Amino acid sequence: MRKYILNPETLLYEIKEVSLRSKLLKGLLLVAGSVALSVLYLWVFTSVIGMDLPKTALLKAEKARWDARIALMNSRLDRYENNLDALRIRDDEIYRSIFGMSEIPSSVRKAGIGGVDKYSYLDGLEPSNTLKNTLLRLDKLTRMTYVQSKSFDDVAAVSKRAGDMASCIPAVPPIIPDPAKYNLSSQFGYRIDPFTGAAKMHTGVDLAMKTGNPVFATGDGVVESVQFDFFGYGNCVDIDHGFGYKTRYAHLDRMTVIEGMKVKRGDKIGDSGQSGRASGPHLHYEVFYKGERVNPMNYFDLSMSKQEYMAMVNKRAEESGTTPTRRSFSVTRR
Repeated sequence: MRKYILNPETLLYEIKEVSLRSKLLKGLLLVAGSVALSVLYLWVFTSVIGMDLPKTALLKAEKARWDARIALMNSRLDRYENNLDALRIRDDEIYRSIFGMSEIPSSVRKAGIGGVDKYSYLDGLEPSNTLKNTLLRLDKLTRMTYVQSKSFDDVAAVSKRAGDMASCIPAVPPIIPDPAKYNLSSQFGYRIDPFTGAAKMHTGVDLAMKTGNPVFATGDGVVESVQFDFFGYGNCVDIDHGFGYKTRYAHLDRMTVIEGMKVKRGDKIGDSGQSGRASGPHLHYEVFYKGERVNPMNYFDLSMSKQEYMAMVNKRAEESGTTPTRRSFSVTRR
């Protein structure tokens, strides 16, 4: 690079060579000055004026749009969660209650929620973890919706059998209501235990009678268990009637049913006796509803006429091809 300088003596312009070192120094000063001016500009623009850089402003605008979308999604999830909870209450307190179905435990409704954190990769992405929490809520509602859908499927299946409900409820006495042959010796509730003398809850009713009196199923159902308990119920038959109902017939002398057998109201299931822990010959009868023992006297009427009861028993005997007080087999355990 050439540089022309005026010579004051000759008044002529003379060529002056610029050294490479000088050129490099001036170039470095120019670059440093440009950088310094850029830094000063950024400092004034961001710190003094408080403005964002163009790229930062674009990113903040994009984040604001996503935050708005996530907030809208959470608003909708709030509404869906409230609707799902209303369905849960209606399901447990109305639909399932009508058909004697137990409520679905909270642990089952929330099954699968928690455990492995599959969204751990989002940790630290934002201070409030809004995106992660929204995804977790969505997973939770998806699982709970599936459980609720399956519950409605179960209710629908049971509702198709609603016409059978009346015949399944244990609505008649377990014995022929002939006052000359039985005595209501103990009712449901607290009483003095005949063996220990202490107050104890009596979970059924005791019908004292001679050994050998026929005992009948009080509603349609399936024999759930036929067992012998030497220190407790003795020969005992449990029947599952569905719709939340079960019945128990204890201290039998003889059992004429087997496990898994379908029975109808009025079918003979055994003979009264004194097996197990019993102070005398009697039938101990219990009713369960949704797993809880309830007062059997709320379900049958001992004032039912003997003729009406025997008409029911005889009709069942004709339908099953047996005699009213016999079956083709029996089970006796002592």
